[in-house]
Amino acid sequence: MVALLLQLSLDLQAQEPAQSDAGAPKEQDYYSIVTVPIPDGIELEVGGLAVTPDGSLGVATRRGEVWLVENPYMTGTRIPRFTRFAEGLHEPLGLAYHEGSLFASQRSELTKLTDRNGDGRADTYETIVSWPLSGNYHEYSYGPLFTPEGDMLVNLNLGWIGHGASLAKWRGWMMKVSPEGDMKPVATGMRSPAGMGYNAEGDVFYAENQGDWVGSGRITHVETGDFVGNPEGLVWTHLEESPVKLKPEDIPDTGEPMSKVAADIPGFKTPAVWLPHGLMGISTSDILLDNSGGAFGPFTDQLFVGDQGHSKIVRVYLEKVNGVYQGVAFPFREGFSSGILRMAWGKDASVFVGMTSRGWSSTGKEPFGLQRLVWTGKVPFEIKTAKARPDGFELEFTKPVDASAAQNMDAYQLSSFNYKYHHNYGSPVIELEDLLLKAALVSEDGLKVRLVVDGLKEGYIHEINAEGIRSKEGMGLLHAVGYYTLNQIPTGEKVDLSEIRQTAAKPHAAHQNVAVAASNEPAPDNANSNRSKRMTEMPESWTNGPDERVTMGTRPGLKYDKDFFEVKAGSKVQITFNNNDDMLHNLVIVMPNTAIEVGEEALEMGLEGSQKNYIPNSEDVLFHTNILSPESSETIYFEAPMVPGDYTYVCTFPGHAYVMQGIMKVTE
Repeated sequence: MVALLLQLSLDLQAQEPAQSDAGAPKEQDYYSIVTVPIPDGIELEVGGLAVTPDGSLGVATRRGEVWLVENPYMTGTRIPRFTRFAEGLHEPLGLAYHEGSLFASQRSELTKLTDRNGDGRADTYETIVSWPLSGNYHEYSYGPLFTPEGDMLVNLNLGWIGHGASLAKWRGWMMKVSPEGDMKPVATGMRSPAGMGYNAEGDVFYAENQGDWVGSGRITHVETGDFVGNPEGLVWTHLEESPVKLKPEDIPDTGEPMSKVAADIPGFKTPAVWLPHGLMGISTSDILLDNSGGAFGPFTDQLFVGDQGHSKIVRVYLEKVNGVYQGVAFPFREGFSSGILRMAWGKDASVFVGMTSRGWSSTGKEPFGLQRLVWTGKVPFEIKTAKARPDGFELEFTKPVDASAAQNMDAYQLSSFNYKYHHNYGSPVIELEDLLLKAALVSEDGLKVRLVVDGLKEGYIHEINAEGIRSKEGMGLLHAVGYYTLNQIPTGEKVDLSEIRQTAAKPHAAHQNVAVAASNEPAPDNANSNRSKRMTEMPESWTNGPDERVTMGTRPGLKYDKDFFEVKAGSKVQITFNNNDDMLHNLVIVMPNTAIEVGEEALEMGLEGSQKNYIPNSEDVLFHTNILSPESSETIYFEAPMVPGDYTYVCTFPGHAYVMQGIMKVTE
């Protein structure tokens, strides 16, 4: 069976379309996804990955097992060999190798697993340290991440009681554990801190998921004493060992942007990079530093950040401005078979990707998986970095740009936006504004473009769209859009636009690699609104009330609690949708066989999606609720279609439409 799975994997890879010279570039042309076949009977719901010195791969699973995979690179015989190294653990969500042992974070403890007799199985299960639990299902534990000194960092998830809550000591905290088991708190403000990793300078970052007090996914630099946003963990700051002195009542719940609130609160650390929800993923997971020295492509010292819900990896470039980390996020590679939770470097400079979707559904349809991401050796045409400048941004490319295209200011679109900082679950995009591009200056080597931008805002996310850029060979960018989190505007010399205008007015100015805006007027607002198909009050003409009353809830795993209901054509229908899940959802009734199409249109709404409740302006959308936060509800009224048929109801929140569906059967 393993050989059959392997051959199937290779066959599928061979079927991936290759890039032709005339065709648009594709991600698989540069980074191939290779499936590692999993033997029948192994439920490899990956919670942790760790590569051992001999190149074997340790895999911790959410079902409490640790497997050792020999030859995961599939060299020679090309058949990997799985051996169960340990079992009986409680949902380990992290794994690390250190000095001959594997270390796993279980729900309630950090465990050292050691094979003392060399038979490939753990002989000792040693508790390094344990921590209290309330028994809440949401109390996940992540790690460890080893420090250079040999200590270990672990992150403790909040519980869930309709909102995040620190129901047991140190929940919502990053903790440091010594080899002897001494545990000390490091920082708090975490909600669901699924990933940790180092940047090239050796500083620690953690990944956060959208939720209450968290408008969107993000990564944040963490130092001792930091508060990083969710106030639930502050209930433990009265303890003597707490390095954080803030109290829950110190955190205002105003809905202002996080950066504005944090400016008045000492020790409040805002994200280094926001990952806009639905655009850069929906469920941030692991952080992996590219320390390959160029063996994985042109992005050395950048970060790769996994996303569980969208089964993809994004790329992050960081810089430090005025002592504060900030940077830009770009798409990198999508199309993985399940939800990405863990990533680890192989010995051959490929990346192992461990996946799971049970209870946390993903765009990748498999319940679990193990794959490798391999660089093909081709360099994609990408925006390699984006750096803040006193008057805009400087884009660096992996290949020289066509100067005429790069000078054309219509090639760029820039905007800024933010999220609400409040106790509610998530946030729509707020304060979305188009920015005026004043000049575009191309470097002599064609590898950089300086954009002079009016209206930069500290503490805001800036969308940089360079869709019109072409390489010297005429190739479009593989990914044209990035999102820069501008925590600090750097000081320094600004571009002298008056001097540039004088130069451009001289003869032969066409040879200058610069374009300057002729007007200071901002671009017109082209946003189009979606026609409302949401009636939340019963029409007065319904004197006898609705003909049909339907109450809809949710089940775990992105499911409605009803797969089907029936109404008569033209009948008056009342639907009450109760979102009793711990994620955002809506309920959208669409024309037959259009659910996926409408869901993908919602994904393509960009920054306007959250503002419009992810309801695309489509004739296929018949009726809908708004996006509902957890533990909230909404009632809508409508008259059923006159044409009998199977009409789908679907959640159009990014990524949910692929699995969260049901049928409204309209009968004669």
